[in-house]
Amino acid sequence: MIECMIAAPQSGGGKTVMTCALLAALKQRGVSPCAFKCGPDYIDPMFHRAVLDIESHNLDLFLSSEETVRSLFARYAAGHGAAVCEGVMGYYDGVGGTTTCASAWHLADTLQLPVLLVLRPKGASLTLAASVRGLQNFRADSHLAGILLNDCKPMLYQTLAPMLERETGLPVLGYLPPMGQAQFQSRHLGLYTAGEIADLTERVEALGQQAQKTLDLPKILELCRRPDTAKSVTPKPAAEHTTIAVARDEAFCFCYAETLDALRAAGAEPVFFSPMREAALPSGCGGLYLPGGYPELYAKQLSQNTAMRTAIRDAVQGGLPTVAECGGFLYLGNSLEDPQGAVWPMAGVLPGTGVRTERLVRFGYAELTSETDNLLLQAGERVPIHEFHYWDSTQNGEACTSRKPAGTRSWKCGFTSPRLFASFAHLYMAGTPQLAQRFAAAALQYERKQKSCLSTQI
Repeated sequence: MIECMIAAPQSGGGKTVMTCALLAALKQRGVSPCAFKCGPDYIDPMFHRAVLDIESHNLDLFLSSEETVRSLFARYAAGHGAAVCEGVMGYYDGVGGTTTCASAWHLADTLQLPVLLVLRPKGASLTLAASVRGLQNFRADSHLAGILLNDCKPMLYQTLAPMLERETGLPVLGYLPPMGQAQFQSRHLGLYTAGEIADLTERVEALGQQAQKTLDLPKILELCRRPDTAKSVTPKPAAEHTTIAVARDEAFCFCYAETLDALRAAGAEPVFFSPMREAALPSGCGGLYLPGGYPELYAKQLSQNTAMRTAIRDAVQGGLPTVAECGGFLYLGNSLEDPQGAVWPMAGVLPGTGVRTERLVRFGYAELTSETDNLLLQAGERVPIHEFHYWDSTQNGEACTSRKPAGTRSWKCGFTSPRLFASFAHLYMAGTPQLAQRFAAAALQYERKQKSCLSTQI
């Protein structure tokens, strides 16, 4: 089994491009790779998925325990010839930027992954070696196993590679030259989604072909080969099953594959639908899940689909168990401002208007505590969450309290009831499986009740 992490000293170093290039090259070689992303990011896994045509999975050590992360890695790597994990931010940057908790290094240490460090040699040469030496010595076991150069011209590579090997003791395993295909536009702090790049397939193919030429793939495979000792444990199927309608289209594209699998394990099969294009919810569903995404970019289309807005409003107000997070939370509000400043009616389930702020709002990890019993949590119960949004609401609710990990800031948030959980918080149900279990149980109960009422009417 080939296992490795692609990391960098800082964000913007080319981790995603290098990861996609390596995945494409391994796929072209018939190695059957799979991919993972360290941390809560939704967008990078979309690029992995575009390369491999299979799901990429998040591994997050704030939202999950180390034991859970090991289990998820073993489960999703099973049956593949290689597992490539893309790091997050700078290699040691963890929760709050002041600890290694949930950092790329923390994940590499938890999974004992060899790490290939991506360096972009812009405006530095020997200093690159000094930076690498610092990374090597910062922790007793850095797990750094090799160096890859990104956006590096061939002649410069011939100069840098022997120097870096001499000064750091790490093998330099190749490079990617400056390539137009490797230039992915960014929005906010992340890339545009994979679906927004029209020629992505051609770009990925070009990246893979280039990696075949300028990365030392045989040496990478040799360096990253690990005994295949991990055993995948398939969750025991639930005794009873229901269905949960899950919004999935351009506006609602931020949904963890692991959360969907947690729902399946709890007995709730996701059924996908588009709030932008369809007129009604899937027939007979016992629950509704509105995940995050970019509803503000598609506010006009969402608003003009009056039939779906009405169907969702009526279903939620009628007691359909519903979880809405971030973009889904904005969709349930009264209206939503688009990037041009136009305001569009939304579902009207919740008070408040979605407004743009031009800045990140309550960004990062937090711990959410429920004030009362509700669909997902009991009063006083806590759950780790993540927030990332440039839009805010004029009314965020007061059903829960979120607190930053260091305790430096807290805020009220969310609307909840026995049948509703709606807030800006992104939930990771694989890390807190009781959330999926409670959602599935409520959906099953609702579905039974609806069938009973239908039977009585007949």
